Amino acid sequence: MTSYSQIEHLLTGTLALRRRPVAMAFRDTAPEGVAAFTGSLPSGCSFWKLAAEGRTFYTVPADHYNCPIGSYTHNIALPPDREPELLQTLAMMAEIGYIRMEEVSAIPRLAAPPAIIVYAPLGETPVDPDAVLVTGEPGRLMLLHEAATRSGIAVQPLLGRPTCMAVPASATQSVVSSMGCVGNRVYTGLPDSELYTTIAGKHIHAVAEHLATIAKANATLAEYYGLRRVELTT
Repeated sequence: MTSYSQIEHLLTGTLALRRRPVAMAFRDTAPEGVAAFTGSLPSGCSFWKLAAEGRTFYTVPADHYNCPIGSYTHNIALPPDREPELLQTLAMMAEIGYIRMEEVSAIPRLAAPPAIIVYAPLGETPVDPDAVLVTGEPGRLMLLHEAATRSGIAVQPLLGRPTCMAVPASATQSVVSSMGCVGNRVYTGLPDSELYTTIAGKHIHAVAEHLATIAKANATLAEYYGLRRVELTT
């Protein structure tokens, strides 16, 4: 079986990634030898940035309380004194025209609250991931979708806001891409030219297996279409 280090190398080289792909795993207990996150961050997706920068760590539910939207998508209940923050945030978003309240019920959520969430660069993940987050340019992430299709894995429509719903969506929908949202772009520094593809951990090996074939096929087709453009344009 291809190692996660080999898969990260393949993804990074083939897709010209500027950020390391991130592995996320939902566990009941912390893996041995993995450090707990210490400190405070404003959002759940901020942990993605730390992992992409090379850190391996785990969080507990309390680490996510600063992000009521991310807590909602990850099925993490806010403590009683902070529970009103979710409704307050949603009401503010609705008031400024960002969302309609009736959209909220359709947002994917994790099936069960995670006791522990492990974050790591994919190549250094200490456990099998439940989700793999890949950040890149649309024209490169296209290859992931084509590799998934070639391997027989379902690829779902492009998701919008909030970005973090792509994680629970991948658990049931296999491979999903997200355009990102303004909160995610502010908190993680994601440039306007990039977006996310999230792959269910159970499918990452199959997608990687077909990625080289798809990349080579795209290169051949690019040359073919380039010649046709010259020949058939008058």
